[in-house]
Amino acid sequence: MSGARFRRRAVGVVSALLLAVCGPLTASAAAQPGVSSGTPMTPAAEARAKHSVVTWGASADRQGAGPADRSYRLIVRTSVGGTNLRIRLSNAFGEHPVTFASAYAGLRKQGAELVHGSNRRLSFGGAASVTVPAGETVFSDPLPGTLAAQSYLVISLYVTGAQGPTTGHGMAMQTNYATAGDHAAEEGAANWTDPMGSWYWLDAVDVETSASVGSVVTLGDSITDGWASTIDQNRRWPDYLSRRLQAASGLTVKGVANEGISGNKVLADGAGQAALNRLQRDVLSQPGVRTVFLFEGINDIKAHSGVTVDDMIAGYRQIIDRAHAAGKCVVGATVMPFKGWSEYDAASEAVRQGVNDWIRNSGALDAVTDFDRITRNPYDPQLILPFFDGGDHLHPNDKGMQAMADAVDLGSLTSC
Repeated sequence: MSGARFRRRAVGVVSALLLAVCGPLTASAAAQPGVSSGTPMTPAAEARAKHSVVTWGASADRQGAGPADRSYRLIVRTSVGGTNLRIRLSNAFGEHPVTFASAYAGLRKQGAELVHGSNRRLSFGGAASVTVPAGETVFSDPLPGTLAAQSYLVISLYVTGAQGPTTGHGMAMQTNYATAGDHAAEEGAANWTDPMGSWYWLDAVDVETSASVGSVVTLGDSITDGWASTIDQNRRWPDYLSRRLQAASGLTVKGVANEGISGNKVLADGAGQAALNRLQRDVLSQPGVRTVFLFEGINDIKAHSGVTVDDMIAGYRQIIDRAHAAGKCVVGATVMPFKGWSEYDAASEAVRQGVNDWIRNSGALDAVTDFDRITRNPYDPQLILPFFDGGDHLHPNDKGMQAMADAVDLGSLTSC
């Protein structure tokens, strides 16, 4: 291990331990000796120590105006399990305060119906409701109890006073539900008559677990967001990666937070804020993050905006440097082929090839996953393999998503 990598890992461990103030579904462990003081812990003490780790995430973005008196039932799939669940509610793109008059967490039985007896009220600073100012976020109080890995967690929110643009994630690839009035406490599905394909206000869930356990955040665009994968089946490539991590033994990275936004770019705002501009909120602010998985660039390259290989490298370097400064490992992935997509041309292909050469050979990343090599057609490397093609020659189908996840060296996620 190089000296730089050792220092980054040391910073990451200390930062993770200092984040031990969170959680939702079991009583919080008492503070362990050495966690707050910075004194090195023995292996036994480290095994007992706890901290908070993100178990689910979805990048916040500006959405349209929402009704002022409405309930939202939001269904998410956890990655790592733990205790003392917390949710993070975001009004990052709102222009007015929004009030969450009630919030509940439960487990899904089917559709909008919850497992009987699982729906429990969340609190905020001990209160049942909270008002979040424009541009701000808030964490719920830890909810005592245990939340299993790979659970269908249901967050039900009753929202009042919403005006103007809302904050949410437009392409959930998950059916969620809404209804007029306050029905957040209900476990039945009868009143949840308005299905929707987005998540609103909820942008992260974390749990408390061993201080040795961390998460990986996948920073990406529509391929990471899951476009062309099967709705309601959690077949995005980060979902497949999460299942691999849960099944693997001897690994300390167990959580996965998907921070992909369809149409997102590294350098320019548009479909969501640019990766450079949302890195702190969507990635580095999440608790317990060990590794950043950087897989962006195709939207910059195919936009015909004059972006060069050097421009892309400069953007990547900023992300890598900021993540390293925060004590995180950075794994990068090559940009996949897109010949046959409407914006494809020789000039953009040349930029893609130059970018991929840098990703593979620069040494700037702690590890590299070669998605290009895994998904390309051997008879025409500028094309995605037909078996993996979701139909538009850019986005992979479920098989392609699984192949991408299978290509990740799990050990690389703890590479520094």
